[in-house]
Amino acid sequence: MKNAAVGFRPHSGWTALVAVSLERGKPVVLLRESVHLAKTFNYAFRQPYHTAAKAPLEEGRAFIAQVRDEARQLACRALRQVQTKLSHAEYRLTCSGHLQGAGRALPDLEKILAAHPLIHTAEGEFFREVLLHASKEIGLAQFQVTEKELLQQACTTLRRKKERLQTQLTALGKPIGPPWSQDEKYATLVAWLALHAPAL
Repeated sequence: MKNAAVGFRPHSGWTALVAVSLERGKPVVLLRESVHLAKTFNYAFRQPYHTAAKAPLEEGRAFIAQVRDEARQLACRALRQVQTKLSHAEYRLTCSGHLQGAGRALPDLEKILAAHPLIHTAEGEFFREVLLHASKEIGLAQFQVTEKELLQQACTTLRRKKERLQTQLTALGKPIGPPWSQDEKYATLVAWLALHAPAL
């Protein structure tokens, strides 16, 4: 069986997911999906910190914990389904690629809920953490890079100029058809890098 990686570009309540393998050193897209990470797919559950900010602190804390548990379950289920699909096509899902934020440490929940910019930051970290947790849960190695550094690291690791890399990413989506936006391209690229990461 050939090795494959899955890459994510998460948003509030959902993530773009792309699975990639290498054929003679070149990336091949095996599947592309949009995965819901909120059991109830509405604003309240897709934006758990915004919702928690409107409630008393302990109620808000409990709500965030509930949404986290549900999101982790959904992410694990989605990854196991991807694993099964790839296995039937004789690919082994071995690693995952994750786009991270700036990595600034967040304060305690009370301070987060009191500052709207921190609420947005916390929600971004929330869904990224959910995907990392799910990847670890099913035994995948995790490759992480900040979204800001993704293209530069890819150019260095894959030894390609930025223009050529972007052209190649666009071309990879043509056999699949739309949607093939920056979400899918970035998910593809971070999965591609995961397959190149040493000793994950």
